[in-house]
Amino acid sequence: MAHQHIRDDVLPGLDRALIRGFGLFEAMSESELENILRPARVHRVQQGQAVFRQGDAARHFYLLLQGRLKVVQVTEEGHQIVVRIVNPGELFGVAKALRRTDYPGTATAVLESTALAWNSGLWDDMTEHHPALTMNALHMVARHLQELHARVRELSTEDVERRMAHALLRLSMHAGRRTKEGILIDFPVTRQDIAEMTGTTIPTVSRILGSWAERGLVEIGRLRIVLREPHKLLDLARR
Repeated sequence: MAHQHIRDDVLPGLDRALIRGFGLFEAMSESELENILRPARVHRVQQGQAVFRQGDAARHFYLLLQGRLKVVQVTEEGHQIVVRIVNPGELFGVAKALRRTDYPGTATAVLESTALAWNSGLWDDMTEHHPALTMNALHMVARHLQELHARVRELSTEDVERRMAHALLRLSMHAGRRTKEGILIDFPVTRQDIAEMTGTTIPTVSRILGSWAERGLVEIGRLRIVLREPHKLLDLARR
């Protein structure tokens, strides 16, 4: 069922140069790109609203054009985990590739966001007839799996401070913007988000961030984190 806060638009008028700049469409001819884009629709979603929810029927898959999303999963034990941050140029909601009929997590906009959406029934045909899309999608999925494996290893072998250092460095790598103060994580990040990324509690996150701020490693504000000394956080992550 469509969510009321999402507006669907047809594709004409969309900036093709923006789409062409994404790695997913590298090496594609204009005719290939046009064939892929023709059945797509543009979805615009407000900050704080869900594109889809865990357990919803997986009727569409998406490519994020602008904004940021977080994908959260609730485990059987009732724990909420941030499994990934979706950045512009990345696919999400591709349940069909996992041979699922429902979404395994909830995708929520942390900024006002725009995505392309295709009917899930098109996935097999698109990947069969567009090998460039298939290869680029596989590379993207492999990178996400490597990140996920790294996080699982961190949860099982590292203390909380190291896990938090890894999490902030990953965020800065994918969504960091250099400023005069340091590297700004360029979307709102809450202590709850960090707790759910690192398998800890909000008070523990607050304590460690406070300690890092006193030492000049980070600058923290409401929904704002700047890495002032990223190399020292890297040392913490590696120790």
